[in-house]
Amino acid sequence: MPRNISVIVINASRQRVWDMLTKPEYVKLWQFGSDLITTWEPESPIRFVAEWNGQTFEQWGHVLVYKPYEAIQYSLFAPRPDLEDKPENYFVMCYELSDQEDNTRLVITQIDNRPDAIQEEPQGEENPVLQQLKQLAESNEH
Repeated sequence: MPRNISVIVINASRQRVWDMLTKPEYVKLWQFGSDLITTWEPESPIRFVAEWNGQTFEQWGHVLVYKPYEAIQYSLFAPRPDLEDKPENYFVMCYELSDQEDNTRLVITQIDNRPDAIQEEPQGEENPVLQQLKQLAESNEH
């Protein structure tokens, strides 16, 4: 089962990075305009909804772990015509925060057991989504 890992060090407090990951108004800014809908209670639903080219795209799942300023995990189903909404077609997103000197180290792991999942090389600063997250967290505008 592929475990795709991204690591980025952000020049911001752990609380600031946590806010970028958990508050809908910030998630929308770095997750392709997606609206995040969840209470963050373990086992509660989580949903991401985005509009693109006049179409609505949704992903949904459940919150698995919520440890403030430390870790988040949730399952997600990304619908497509050839994929049935059943447990083996979900993937798990894991976010782990830790201190690295005066910065915050964020490790994102995608555990993917879907039929066509592929193992990718570890990513970091070169990932445009992570760059957007880093820029947002390090900015003083928000």
